[in-house]
Amino acid sequence: MDVVYFDKAGRENTDKCIDIAEKNIGKYKDVVVATTTGETGLMAAKRFGKKANVVVVTHSSGFKGENVEEISDAKRKEIEAAGGKLFTGTILTCSIERSFADKYSGYGMSTVVADTLRLLGQGMKVCVEIVLEACDAGMIEEGKDVLAVAGTGRGADTVCVIKSAVSRRFHSLKVREILAKPRDF
Repeated sequence: MDVVYFDKAGRENTDKCIDIAEKNIGKYKDVVVATTTGETGLMAAKRFGKKANVVVVTHSSGFKGENVEEISDAKRKEIEAAGGKLFTGTILTCSIERSFADKYSGYGMSTVVADTLRLLGQGMKVCVEIVLEACDAGMIEEGKDVLAVAGTGRGADTVCVIKSAVSRRFHSLKVREILAKPRDF
């Protein structure tokens, strides 16, 4: 399979990423999609929410500030009506460990993992995180190859096939194929 390389990271690649994911729906029945405001998640749910298990992963509650929800209730309902399932929970590389690292000016293993994954791009880091989170929540089965769609900031610029794992078995997760990613990020 050919890999699509985008010149730059960003939301302008979203439509193409959704197209790439849709072309692979017959091969993979689970799609995990990152969304911040709900736009990318809704696009995926509308395109293939009735043909696949579409798990839309949002930022955790309070990610942008105390009591701040980045996705509206109305957008959540639209995603669910289109066939998507929503998961809102802790971002694995932004957990309690990060709170201690920030307070005591240090770093923890999750920061090292996140920074290492970012060597391949922010979207790749997010693809790995959202598959772990969806698997932890029981929304996809462990050990299955799934499509993951994520990006840098808003929108999508990365699509890959990942062998799913729960975070407890992080080292069992495998990035099997990179279908699209930005060259410059």
